[in-house]
Amino acid sequence: MSNPISYRQELTGVFGYPVDENPTVVMMKAAFEALDLPWCYLNMKVRPEALAAGIEGLRAMGFQGVNLTIPHKCAVLEHLDEVADDARIMGAVNTVYRRQDRLIGANTDGKGFLRALGDDAGLDPAGKKFLILGAGGAARAITVELALAGAREIIVVNRDASRGRELVALLQANTKVRTSYQAWVENLAVPDDCDVLVNATSIGLYPQIDERPPLDYASIRQGLVVCDVIPNPPRTRFLEAAAARGAVTLDGLGMLVYQGAIAFKLWTGKDAPVAVMKAALAKEFASA
Repeated sequence: MSNPISYRQELTGVFGYPVDENPTVVMMKAAFEALDLPWCYLNMKVRPEALAAGIEGLRAMGFQGVNLTIPHKCAVLEHLDEVADDARIMGAVNTVYRRQDRLIGANTDGKGFLRALGDDAGLDPAGKKFLILGAGGAARAITVELALAGAREIIVVNRDASRGRELVALLQANTKVRTSYQAWVENLAVPDDCDVLVNATSIGLYPQIDERPPLDYASIRQGLVVCDVIPNPPRTRFLEAAAARGAVTLDGLGMLVYQGAIAFKLWTGKDAPVAVMKAALAKEFASA
């Protein structure tokens, strides 16, 4: 007996504000098509004050899950039925998935960053010193995963001192990594013994593509690994300036693809076609 015809699609997507420039839909659509899955991915503009209503909407419409981006990664925790242990430590969720009638929060950002660091930059974080710009959801995920992976030292730099010190306290309470907060002053210099510099802020994100974090770029030395979490545009002014100093650069596309691959499996139960997802994003930005 043949299967009955169904024109319904399983729903996923991303909540953000702003969200128009988020390119995740490109790689997710390509992944669903590659595996012949009747699923779709939607970019949904959700204001901060509408987050609770948005989550209830997911429940009502039977969404299989969503990603969370700025400014929802931390605020969403109180609206979920369950949160994975590592995401609760981070205090940030970037992926929600459904199990029966329960919505569960996870964080794939840090895991995606670690895979990009290893697979695309050839760097093992164990024993390395990191300077992290920012203390928001992305910074929380990345620093916790780096600490658990054996990083030697993490310095958190943030304009809001209370938020920066809060992240340091979180790391000190839950991991064994040596951690400190440093105020973000003009012409901030990268320490000579730093192994990796990471921009975990939204500075340089489309449409503000001419912006870059305020640093003493002369302090970026040849061979330093410099990473940006921003995927759009992948080649930010920050990375261009670092490359001009001889740094090894890692853009945000790898992290986006790898964290997305983890979310894809949480939603569908299937291994993500990573090569297809990378190719779709590369094509998208080549034509942009």
